[in-house]
Amino acid sequence: MPLLVATGNPGKLSEFRRLLAGIDIVGLSDVGLSDLQVDEHGETFRDNALHKAQVYARAANCIAIADDSGLVVDALGGAPGVYSARFGTPDLDDTGRCHFLLERLQGVADLDRGARFRCHLVACPPKGDPLVEADGVCEGRIMQKLHGSGGFGYDPVFFLPELGSSMAQISAAQKNQISHRGRAIEELRPPLLATFPELLSTR
Repeated sequence: MPLLVATGNPGKLSEFRRLLAGIDIVGLSDVGLSDLQVDEHGETFRDNALHKAQVYARAANCIAIADDSGLVVDALGGAPGVYSARFGTPDLDDTGRCHFLLERLQGVADLDRGARFRCHLVACPPKGDPLVEADGVCEGRIMQKLHGSGGFGYDPVFFLPELGSSMAQISAAQKNQISHRGRAIEELRPPLLATFPELLSTR
């Protein structure tokens, strides 16, 4: 039985396929749902991930997994949080949102710039339960300016103390090992297979 990962992002699909090896992973385009847009109006990452998983599981009539993730900055009271992709004005791209974030943190000392990437995953069957959930967190802090050209989103301003570099300065392989999504997928795998053993059935 296939597992639908509710994304059209090829990079994200590859990450799921690598960390959930042995499971037949399909994306939205594989099941003809590329045009189905799900609004994300929840107040938490869990709200959004659960809503997406439920909608896509019903639409595809198979087990679906969805995530919601974002950046949480202590000095901003947890912002941008669930609004990470829409932080600032609508016309901003990733670089623009990074600069907008830095402007909001002007004058804040390095020690007070703690932040983390959070990811919440929900796997859901078409009938709506049982649910399997997992959280992943990557701790760091916000730098004073952009560093590096890799990655996407807030990676150029997110400093990783254990590596001494920004998320945009490390390799894709390194990022997969420490990323919030990678950690959430690793945590999800055991309960996912315990709850839905049919996912490991032969194709």
